[in-house]
Amino acid sequence: MMESNRGHLLPIYVLADESGSMTGHIDDLNDGLRSLHQALLGEPMAAAKVRFSVLGFSDDVVERVRMVDLRSAGEFPRLTTRGMTSYLAAFEDLISRIPTDVNSLKAEGYQVHRPAVFFLSDGLPNKEDWKDAHRRLTDRGTTLGAPNIIACGIVDADARTINEVATQPEFGFVANKGVDVGGAIAKFCTALTKSVIASGRSLGSESPQLVVDRPEGFTVAIDVI
Repeated sequence: MMESNRGHLLPIYVLADESGSMTGHIDDLNDGLRSLHQALLGEPMAAAKVRFSVLGFSDDVVERVRMVDLRSAGEFPRLTTRGMTSYLAAFEDLISRIPTDVNSLKAEGYQVHRPAVFFLSDGLPNKEDWKDAHRRLTDRGTTLGAPNIIACGIVDADARTINEVATQPEFGFVANKGVDVGGAIAKFCTALTKSVIASGRSLGSESPQLVVDRPEGFTVAIDVI
């Protein structure tokens, strides 16, 4: 790895719902992630500051892309629909994955910023207790690199659930009712791209920060009491 790349890094994870209900929309998501990759190739200074992972979850988690430098990445493996919607499996995976990745990057001599997880789901989770795993994942005293989670819900996703997944109220978004699903996914990927580029640029400044771009056609997930 080139010495000039040493310094600050931001690990970013896309945690994408691969459950069966996404069957009609998974191609749109794959297209959006390919567009993100191409956009980052045109922003090499920002891309140098990011390590990017793509994880698909259903009954379990399948690693599609792991901690890659997008400037040297080949074509992304495709997300594929399967199974149900286990938020528990998704968060349990990150509890072990993120500390391992953070320690690995630190061992390579990087200063690692708090990871960001971009979570996308189109429906309700399985009836299982995922909230304790989520609490442990986001507890900075429990999990090394406890991440910021930006949660986006489309189709039948519930605003309250999305709000609970997001680590801050302003990090939870739901697609406006009536919005075309393919278009909503494209807007999610566009916002993700802008967030990655802006955050990567920020890491080279005096005040590095996570920049989150609200997807067009989404509103902040405020649930009904």
